[in-house]
Amino acid sequence: MNPGTEMSAGPVTIDAALLARLIDAVAGALISHTDELTALDQAIGDGDHGLNMKRGFEAVLAERDAIAAKPLPDALKAVGMTLVMKVGGASGPLYGTLFMGLAKETPAAPTRDELLRAIDAAIEAVKARGKSDFGQKTMLDVLKPARDAFAAGRDPAAAADAAAEATVPMKAVRGRASFLGDRSIGHMDPGARSSALMIAAVCDVLEQA
Repeated sequence: MNPGTEMSAGPVTIDAALLARLIDAVAGALISHTDELTALDQAIGDGDHGLNMKRGFEAVLAERDAIAAKPLPDALKAVGMTLVMKVGGASGPLYGTLFMGLAKETPAAPTRDELLRAIDAAIEAVKARGKSDFGQKTMLDVLKPARDAFAAGRDPAAAADAAAEATVPMKAVRGRASFLGDRSIGHMDPGARSSALMIAAVCDVLEQA
């Protein structure tokens, strides 16, 4: 089930086994890229993004079976709450808000249109939480292109990867990197990269479902 091209208009059931695979894939992708995310954040931030994301998703992995046994909205909420509690810095509140925003709008068996509405609501929640917008060198600059690719029947993972690369020439306006001004130019945003990794992991699992 390619999430960009093959998800039907009808409701899709994501059972416990698939939820567990999704959790494993997302956590595995972020944990395995801890050093890369740390290096990106050392260039323009506090240098803790990789370790913070690793800590958060190790905590999610520890509760994987319990989370996967829940209906999809409750599982998303549980992931979000875990990230808020376990991830330090700005990443915990922002990623927690993303998952809890999805949880509020996603039914247990979402249709494509319902999932798009949930993604839109989650993006708006992240914007509000971070007091940020598109084009400011943040995770939002990956979330929106990936959402648009999904809506258009294109590959969200490819769009997310390209969007993360597109943050390199941007000047940071929000977050710790904004203090660097023009010196933030030439570096990929760590949150954009971690978002792209997460989206790629989800797409990879769904393509094999």
